[in-house]
Amino acid sequence: MNKMEDFLTATKLNDLLRRKEEDEKSKNTLLWVLAIIGAVAAVAGIAYAVYRFFTPSYPDEFEEDFDDDFDDDFFEDGEEE
Repeated sequence: MNKMEDFLTATKLNDLLRRKEEDEKSKNTLLWVLAIIGAVAAVAGIAYAVYRFFTPSYPDEFEEDFDDDFDDDFFEDGEEE
């Protein structure tokens, strides 16, 4: 009977070790997936920052065009009573 108990104990121990190895593999896989997602997000962020840095902005020209179209003539017309 003692050999049978030893065999069952060894079997249970092997099952626990296998479960632990499978858990470690799944954690390792999850870690790799998160690392890849983080790397892709970092590259996308850098690409966006470079795009924003090299893309010219023209707010001064827009304001000048707006000022040319609407001079103070509109306000002066109302004061001529």
